[in-house]
Amino acid sequence: KWVSDGTWLESAFVLGELKGKQILSLHTSIPQLKIQLAELDDSVDIVEAILQEKALPSGWEALKEELILQAPASLQRVTLSWFDLKNEEKHLSLISKDGQLQERILLRNIHPEAAERIHIEQFGNFDLERIYTHEHIYAFLGKAKQNPRDERIFVMAEVFGKFATEAEFPLWEFKQVFFEAIRSMREMQSKRTKRSRLQWNWISFHIHPILKASQEQLYRFAKRLEPYTRDLNLREVRVRLRLQRDRFKYSTLILKRSGNSRLSINWEHSPIPPELAPVSTYEMRVIRAHKFGHIYPYEIISMLEGSSNSVTKNPVEMGRGRFQEYDLDEQNNAVPIFRPFGNNPSSIVIGLITNSTPQFPEGMTRVWIASDSTKSMGALAEKECRRIIAAIELAEEMELPIEWIPISAGAMISMDSGTENLDWTAKVLRHIIQFTQRGGIINLIVHGINVGAQSYWNAEASMLMHTKGTLIMTTQAAMVLTGKKALDFSGGVSAEDEKGIGGAKRIMAPNGQAQFVVDTLEEAYQVLFLYYQYTYRQKDGKTKVIISQDPDTRSVLSYPYSDTRHPHFSVIGDIFSQEHNPDRKKPYAIRQVMRSVTDQDQKYLEKFSHLSNGESAVVWLSHIGGHPVTLIGIESQPITRRGRIPLHGPDTWTGGTLFPQSSKKIARALNSASGIHPVVVLANLSGFDGSPESLQNLQLEYGAEIGRAVVNFEGPIIFVVIGRYHGGAYVVFSKALNSNLVSMAVEGSFASVIGGAPAAAVVFSRNVKQLVDSDSRIVALRERLNQASAQEKVQLREQFERLQNDVTLEKRGEVAKNFDTVHSVERAIKVGSLDAVIKARDLRPRIIAELRGKS
Repeated sequence: KWVSDGTWLESAFVLGELKGKQILSLHTSIPQLKIQLAELDDSVDIVEAILQEKALPSGWEALKEELILQAPASLQRVTLSWFDLKNEEKHLSLISKDGQLQERILLRNIHPEAAERIHIEQFGNFDLERIYTHEHIYAFLGKAKQNPRDERIFVMAEVFGKFATEAEFPLWEFKQVFFEAIRSMREMQSKRTKRSRLQWNWISFHIHPILKASQEQLYRFAKRLEPYTRDLNLREVRVRLRLQRDRFKYSTLILKRSGNSRLSINWEHSPIPPELAPVSTYEMRVIRAHKFGHIYPYEIISMLEGSSNSVTKNPVEMGRGRFQEYDLDEQNNAVPIFRPFGNNPSSIVIGLITNSTPQFPEGMTRVWIASDSTKSMGALAEKECRRIIAAIELAEEMELPIEWIPISAGAMISMDSGTENLDWTAKVLRHIIQFTQRGGIINLIVHGINVGAQSYWNAEASMLMHTKGTLIMTTQAAMVLTGKKALDFSGGVSAEDEKGIGGAKRIMAPNGQAQFVVDTLEEAYQVLFLYYQYTYRQKDGKTKVIISQDPDTRSVLSYPYSDTRHPHFSVIGDIFSQEHNPDRKKPYAIRQVMRSVTDQDQKYLEKFSHLSNGESAVVWLSHIGGHPVTLIGIESQPITRRGRIPLHGPDTWTGGTLFPQSSKKIARALNSASGIHPVVVLANLSGFDGSPESLQNLQLEYGAEIGRAVVNFEGPIIFVVIGRYHGGAYVVFSKALNSNLVSMAVEGSFASVIGGAPAAAVVFSRNVKQLVDSDSRIVALRERLNQASAQEKVQLREQFERLQNDVTLEKRGEVAKNFDTVHSVERAIKVGSLDAVIKARDLRPRIIAELRGKS
């Protein structure tokens, strides 16, 4: 009975039967055990001895020999069990082999019946070393007998107790054992260096009680515990259990990783777990890539192909995928091939990937390129470059975008090849330039180190003004021209590692070359699939309009505005109110206005959100009335500058003003949207900053790029003045640049060559002086000053200067107000500069009407 439910027996002698074996269970001491073994007859097969001692004697080997000599030859097993000084359960087993009892070291501190329950025989292909001791938890370091490089951690655990059914956590006891097992594995991994930590690890739980939980509850439970399994290099978690509906049959819940995705869930109904096989050649490549911190390309494919058994749902549903691998034929053209994953002859894998998503049930097809870092760290030679060129030609022929996940050490460096590899990378560069100049789209996810030629390819594909693709970087990635070791050796300036030289957070996101920054490859793909919702073109060449539940007629006026820095506004309508903001000069956060206009049931994606010094422009990919658009807003509040502030530049990024990097951001946003989908601009724009710092940092060049982007834009641009609109900014968004540009202004806005205040101070300074001189207060005080004595003149002159300053400010304000009144949006309509003045409540409905009219 002790064997079946784990309870200790206090009786001295109990004779029973288990699985046809006669068992003698003893509660005894070591001296008594010797005598008892000698007195046994041939009817007893197994002895279970529960010792009174708290520890075995130091000369255990000699004692073991004595027990073996005392035991009858027919005895098949002797198991000693005791509690040590820490009250922990201990076991030693002598098992008959070739007619003689021998200690089985593997079972030290594991009862043989427990070993049978956890099916330790499934590790027959491995040499196991016990590395962790805890009640009901058994951890081993396993080495494959046929492949010593296959080294892993195996953790097996038993769960006892009675479970109550609960909505969220039906397995309270399981949680406790689970966290202890995870802790044990994390502790073992922490003793190793990051590069030497073991891969392909494995955890198994054997749950004894019958569960009342449903499969849906188990799914929810797995989803809740899944985050705790990350960073352990786990390949599989197995939970062996019985459900109440099928109480006599064990099933195994298998949670398995695919690529860098989270755990997927499957069921296995075999009564006995299959023998665990050593890792295959394919799996060794997966492990090798993971040790480098990379993802094996075929594992990424598995992630993209997806599974209906995913434990966790992505924020953006990728749907099920279909991948067709391509390779070169004899003429070096890309053709479909059919071979097992992992047999790629070069470090480049190419093919077609199609994902069916809720928005694109018919499927989104892309030409797929990925680097295999297990082959010379993705170094580039002729065979790699030929496959990339073939993939680009395939994308151009099929009119498809390219999806590229590059990891590369740059051009191949070896004793038997040299400059010809550079020539081949140049040929790829030419194809990238020609493809993107013809409107081709290359979207990149950089998840590893890119060196030399690969970094230049990334730049040509996504960073130039004419390119339409996006570049997403993870925090583990870097793009450099020369690796750190080579830089250090040659005396160049480097950093602590490649990420310090060209990593995402410190370098590539602040300079705007990485448009999005995420932590993991999975998150990168979530961003990319959200990006496709706005940019993927169907067979008719258009992006897909969705059905939004947000009414087209919804007014933005009642949309809540919440910002402690601007307590004067409580709803968006206050920004356009004559009562709260008559001059349209009070600061506000443009993102809240942008969100009030977009569809509330859809997400948005912000591009270049980390661009340093470009904070005064905001670029979103979003939906308005179901139409995918690039939505551009000009920040309408002062922004505190970060870092050292030059003496020849502004102290803050002024609201409603474009600075060099924000100008560059807008130009790139316009170019990438051209021919893809419309652009909507919400403009409170007083002009370009003209400080020495801005002019030094290419303000003229980037401002001119906006004008060029507007002239070349293919598709509608809907430009809406929501505040003020003056100066050079007016020119680059003028209707005269593009016949597809629709220009509107919200009622109460201002549009002119220059704002009223600077016009009064600079352009009409003579008029202001004339008004001041003719003011009755100035005239009267001047007469008193002329008639006063010398002593009185000193006091009157100070009074006259103060009055003159006050009246100048007053008259300047009058002239400014008069200028703004004359140069209103109504006048701009009369002269053809604007198309319409709309009421603030019609902001969203009018934009949607224009989008529908232009689609």
